[in-house]
Amino acid sequence: MADAETPRVKRHLPGDRRPDTRAMIRVDQAGEHGAARIYAGQLAVMGGRHRDAGEIRHMAAQEQRHLDGMNRIMAARGVRPTLMGPIWHVAGFALGAGTALLGPKAAMACTEAVETVIDQHYGEQTGALADGSDPELKAMIDDYRADEVAHRDAAAAHTGGGAFPVMETLIRAGCRTAIALAKRI
Repeated sequence: MADAETPRVKRHLPGDRRPDTRAMIRVDQAGEHGAARIYAGQLAVMGGRHRDAGEIRHMAAQEQRHLDGMNRIMAARGVRPTLMGPIWHVAGFALGAGTALLGPKAAMACTEAVETVIDQHYGEQTGALADGSDPELKAMIDDYRADEVAHRDAAAAHTGGGAFPVMETLIRAGCRTAIALAKRI
């Protein structure tokens, strides 16, 4: 028998229309980890010497808060992390460092591209959770989504929006691929 403190794991039967919250948590934790690594890469290149570094540090601190929250809920609910974690760890840092090497506008364009996809992704999740099936997770996602939208808008203000269209298209496609993989692997 499960102890009173251990959350029950919901098993979904074929045809069940409830959202798969385990996959949501897995992909969101992976995404927050990736975002923290992108900002770490950007800050490793930019350091404190550029005027945008303070804003990037602020965004990085918010992403760390999101990651800590997702790590907590993941542990509490016994959700396994994505097996792609080590790849996202390296790829996130490389993306952040690489875009920062292109300059501060490219770093902000990276943020704009990533956060555009994350806003859409979190919007889909919050819609799926509108049925009241998991108010705790929905509240977290709504909270984190507000920060992600603020990051996207701040980045767009720095770049004028769409400053690096090819790079941003590739980053958005990469984010969508990462989301799809993290849900399953």
